[in-house]
Amino acid sequence: MALLELIRSPEDLRKLSKDQLRQVADEARDRHIDVVARKGGHFGASLGVVELTVALHWAFETPRDKLVWDTGHQAYIHKILTGRNEQLDSIRTRGGLAPFLRRDESEYDTFGAGHASTSISAAYGMAVARDLNQDDFSVVGIIGDGAMGCGLAYEALNNAGHSERNFTVILNDNDQSIGPATGALNKYLNSVVTNPAYQKVREFVKEALHRTPTSLGGMMEEVAGKLEDGVKHLLTPGMLFEALGFTYVGPIDGHDMDVLAETLTNVRRMKGPVLLHVLTQKGKGFDLAEKDPWTWHAAPGFDKVSGARKKGSGGPPRYQKVFGKGLVELAEEDPRIVAITAAMPDGTSTDMFEVAHPDRYFDVGIAEGHGVTFAAGMATEGIRPIVAIYSTFLQRAYDNIVHDVALQDLPVVFGMDRAGIAGEDGPTHHGAFDINYMLSIPNMTVTAGKDGREMLGLLRAGIAHESGPFSVRWPRAAVPAEVPHVSEIEAVPYATWEVLRKGEGLAILAVGTMVLPALDAAQELSARGIEATVVNCRFLKPYDRGVFEQVVAAHDTILTVEEGALSNGFGAFMSREIADFRPREVRVSSMGIPDRFIEHGARGGPLADIGLDAAGIAARSRELMGTAPLAGQARETA
Repeated sequence: MALLELIRSPEDLRKLSKDQLRQVADEARDRHIDVVARKGGHFGASLGVVELTVALHWAFETPRDKLVWDTGHQAYIHKILTGRNEQLDSIRTRGGLAPFLRRDESEYDTFGAGHASTSISAAYGMAVARDLNQDDFSVVGIIGDGAMGCGLAYEALNNAGHSERNFTVILNDNDQSIGPATGALNKYLNSVVTNPAYQKVREFVKEALHRTPTSLGGMMEEVAGKLEDGVKHLLTPGMLFEALGFTYVGPIDGHDMDVLAETLTNVRRMKGPVLLHVLTQKGKGFDLAEKDPWTWHAAPGFDKVSGARKKGSGGPPRYQKVFGKGLVELAEEDPRIVAITAAMPDGTSTDMFEVAHPDRYFDVGIAEGHGVTFAAGMATEGIRPIVAIYSTFLQRAYDNIVHDVALQDLPVVFGMDRAGIAGEDGPTHHGAFDINYMLSIPNMTVTAGKDGREMLGLLRAGIAHESGPFSVRWPRAAVPAEVPHVSEIEAVPYATWEVLRKGEGLAILAVGTMVLPALDAAQELSARGIEATVVNCRFLKPYDRGVFEQVVAAHDTILTVEEGALSNGFGAFMSREIADFRPREVRVSSMGIPDRFIEHGARGGPLADIGLDAAGIAARSRELMGTAPLAGQARETA
């Protein structure tokens, strides 16, 4: 009988024997593989923590005891065991389970996780709150998949280690992030399983104890323990974590259910800050994912037997692929160009650059702030760094962008992938705020291309721009038209707009991905007798003052459209500029992402829901043109 079908909550799990736990783990792994094979989703990370997740919910009294997961893409098994197994097929679809952890989805999701390295800080906060409230429960922060390489994790360890509070950190050490883990810490952690001296001493201790007469066993055990402990501190990460104030336990096999169950039971009783080091294999239980965890971090639908990926509908490549190819081609022209990413080589397609120009490629790991300041240092010496990071992740480096790049007027180019609605990954990954935060920074050039060709033209312009930082944004989508070799693409003239369609009465100022829908909307409006002007506002800052004045002077109604947050975005910026140029004479309305977090779902759905498609733009335009502006009417920003 399938045991997994009987697990409605971890309370059911805790009634099982250790032998039955292994069966539950096997069934949960099969369930995860089955769902992702059919639906797509994050894959390898959850496969690597199947046994650990089962053992945690068995050893701790969740939800009273708090499990705080890092990087929620390793939490699919957690969802299966906490009453959401039957809903798992809905994950990442509109109205279905969230792709990551959500406090409003389950009481077992103690802290929302979509960005990496938050678990230790959040878990320590819960432990402090518990003690302030004079409560009694355990708190466990689970960190891994490269997240320990982020500075936030060290800040938390440094703060929590000497607190003497009861608090556990589990280091899920799988030698990976989304791509292969990088940096000195990864090498340090890896040494524990590769250093032959440590392993030799461990075996010597075991054999010596086995040969010793019972009467001397106690003494030998003490000597062996001291010997092993001394070597451990020389050769393992225990020295680092214990110096930070944690009692170090491990490393243990993260796929041995008996060892996990026993160790976690004991750790739960330990006092003070404890760090348990667990060795796991990303992709465990699916052969292809074990051999290539990078490729199988996430997957579209695939055949469970052969691993063959389900074929897409064909058509043009995605923006990130066009960017990656174009960047390689630009670097062939200009030896000053380097590429920097933060643990997202395949997501940003900078992996193409690594192959073509390995000496000029830098993956800094999950360390966005460092990556930006690292780029700033390079720029002081005449190098042209291209920092390719998802819009939502670049938020973490805001201070570095302001103080280390813009304040010093350094020519760093920011390539912001996944700008706007990111689709199935939901609100933690939507790039809703980059227009707003980049517009607010002095000396920052802010741009967005209407298609793949213009994106590369702006990238070329950014590389040529000597006086200050330059940003280019693009969506998680397919380019709308074929893109030639970058040698055939000229730099977009600096601070220029492009009038794509001339009309009267209404002018649509469109940004990036909204330009082509605005043209489609104008076509629909024309059939209804409304002739709209459409402007491609590819430079948001500095903007084309000449075209701006011509358009604003010739139209009584202006509609701005952007795939970014409305609050303090491009529309708000234009409203202020228009008010200064033609006070009380122009009606201005803005469309964009409303002041709320947008839920997950295939990209087209959320865009349509908030009116950011041709139909929505046309509908808003008809509303605006249905009522003539009143004399002296104040500006309208909606």
